Amino acid sequence: MPVPTELLAALREIFPADALATGEAERIAYAYDNSRLHAPPDAVVFATGHAQVEALVQACRKHRVPVIARGRGSNTTGATVPVDGGVVVSFERMNRILRIDPDNRLAVVEPGVLNGDLQQALAAHGFFWPPDPSSAPWCSIGGNLACNSAGPRTVKYGSPRENTLGLRAVAGHGEGFRCGTFTSKGATGYDLTRLLIGSEGTLALITEATLKLTPKPSAIRTLRATYRDVGAAARAVARIMAQPVTPCALEFIDEVALKLAHDHGGDSVPLAGAMLLIEVDGEPETLPGAVAAVSAAARGDGLDELKVAQGAEETRMLWAARKALSPAQRAISPHKINEDVVVPVSRLPALVDGIKRLSASHGVLIVTFGHAGNGNLHVNLLPRDDAERARAQACLAEIFALVIALEGTLSGEHGIGMLKREFMPLALSPSTLGLMRNIKTAFDPDGILNPGKLLP
Repeated sequence: MPVPTELLAALREIFPADALATGEAERIAYAYDNSRLHAPPDAVVFATGHAQVEALVQACRKHRVPVIARGRGSNTTGATVPVDGGVVVSFERMNRILRIDPDNRLAVVEPGVLNGDLQQALAAHGFFWPPDPSSAPWCSIGGNLACNSAGPRTVKYGSPRENTLGLRAVAGHGEGFRCGTFTSKGATGYDLTRLLIGSEGTLALITEATLKLTPKPSAIRTLRATYRDVGAAARAVARIMAQPVTPCALEFIDEVALKLAHDHGGDSVPLAGAMLLIEVDGEPETLPGAVAAVSAAARGDGLDELKVAQGAEETRMLWAARKALSPAQRAISPHKINEDVVVPVSRLPALVDGIKRLSASHGVLIVTFGHAGNGNLHVNLLPRDDAERARAQACLAEIFALVIALEGTLSGEHGIGMLKREFMPLALSPSTLGLMRNIKTAFDPDGILNPGKLLP
């Protein structure tokens, strides 16, 4: 449905020249994300400042027109697809690093800054921002915050929620506000910062973030452990996470994934029942002891081989299996269903065994890998035809039921978006969902911010 004439005139005032687009090509370009969902917006605007975002929300609220925040569209759940039309606000032009403050270990950035660009800028000061999703070279900080997206380093350093000090944002009633602090401690009222992170643009539009920085470690060692079967690898994960040295990455790859990666990437990828990729970081004088402690925990019943990389080239080769997985899966199934469930680390053996049973019972190929140190596994269903696609949906429902039975949760870093909304009542009680709806109403009384997402 076209934008009301009065609203369109207001948008032209707020977003002059090429900052407003209503042509078909631009609307199609902002109609989809990294899910396979697609719905064109009625208009696209390109924000460059906080005041513009306030004016946008106020104008759209007046006409009850949806507003959908968008970073770079790399999410996989349909979280930025404008299912009810409305105005997509792209933050790609709000891409300034406003301040890097090494003395206070913080950086202030706009939401359109790319994760990879920020990491490069911080490296010159000897720091990094821990969240490191695989899409880091092209995903934005605003998107990372909206979905609480993380990556391998979360196991040691935490997700965006643990690495963000404060935010500036605009709520659904069009009023801007600040929350959080510029300090590493704070006990002043409700923690709205952590509430907004992971809310997928349904409560407020983030226009600025104050991020907590971490000094870069001096050295990293990479280890690869192969195991007889997934159970042995999962038990090794539990042992590694039970001892005092926390690895900065602990990745799990199952037998099916290894075979796919081997077929795609060649002999640099081992064939085994399962594999762990482990990274340990620290200072040169303490690193050998840390590597020894993690190695001792990795050893145990079912271990085939434990290898420590000697140099950058060998490290690159050890990671070859992990990096070969995405292209290998795309070659098998263009209809890949990519979920990222989480269970307590001690329940990983039960999860991987259960997924193996479900794969067999439904006749659907499932590839499992991911951030095992958090119990966060990427469960990839690879249906190859329409019959398998139908079975895959039934299988997925049973996977989610298994995860909840193991005291887990539906998502670790991808978020809910549209694709997992229907399963939210499986994970959360009616009273909890009711409180969430009340919070949504307080922030967004007319329901214009990213409708159709997250809440069932």
